[in-house]
Amino acid sequence: MEPSSYRKVKKRIKKKKDFYQHLNTYLAMGVFFFVLNSLTSFGRWWFYWPMFGWGLGLFFHYLDTFGMPFSGPLDEAWEEKQLQRELKKRGVERLDLEELPDKEEAGLREEVQKPWKDEDLV
Repeated sequence: MEPSSYRKVKKRIKKKKDFYQHLNTYLAMGVFFFVLNSLTSFGRWWFYWPMFGWGLGLFFHYLDTFGMPFSGPLDEAWEEKQLQRELKKRGVERLDLEELPDKEEAGLREEVQKPWKDEDLV
């Protein structure tokens, strides 16, 4: 396994571990807030408000870690898969990045046309 692949896998595992730690903390604090609410002001429920806000943060942490539900994470592998799917739609079986012309061969200019002159700037 290449060192860069190993680092990516290690980073992915760390993200999952961090999410599960966040989830465990959320659940433990949910129980704590419920017990605190029951002991201090039974009948007037407020514990769900901090849990709601924290739950939103947990939801975004989930999306960052695992991606949209049923779609998987939106990482480089997803991008590559989408690229190949689009190329296949256009009749290209496989695109090898080595075969692409560089900017000069393709006639692309590096500089963008500016609507101002550099000497006019302060």
